[in-house]
Amino acid sequence: MAEQKAKQKVHVRKGDTALVIAGKNAGKKGKVLRVIPDSSKVVVEGVNVVKRHTRPTQKLPQGGIMQKEAPIHSSNVMLYCSKCNSPTRVGKKILENGEKTRVCKKCGESL
Repeated sequence: MAEQKAKQKVHVRKGDTALVIAGKNAGKKGKVLRVIPDSSKVVVEGVNVVKRHTRPTQKLPQGGIMQKEAPIHSSNVMLYCSKCNSPTRVGKKILENGEKTRVCKKCGESL
């Protein structure tokens, strides 16, 4: 019987803007396309682009070399605040009506 791995909590969400802070793509920023909580990885637009050699199929009769983004570990990205134009940590705030929201730790702006 295989043990199931517990899902890790990832600090960025799909649609957020993230800045890569470590690795060969450090300094690049892009939109988070996909979050994979099982392995704590994220796919960021334009970051960690790899080439895949694809066979011709009915869907893609030409085949050839395709470029696509590969996942990177979530610890290598930081949420980017467009208000203060800097990478930031995520804070939580409870509004008057009881809703929880994510806020920028630096400027306090809602994300």
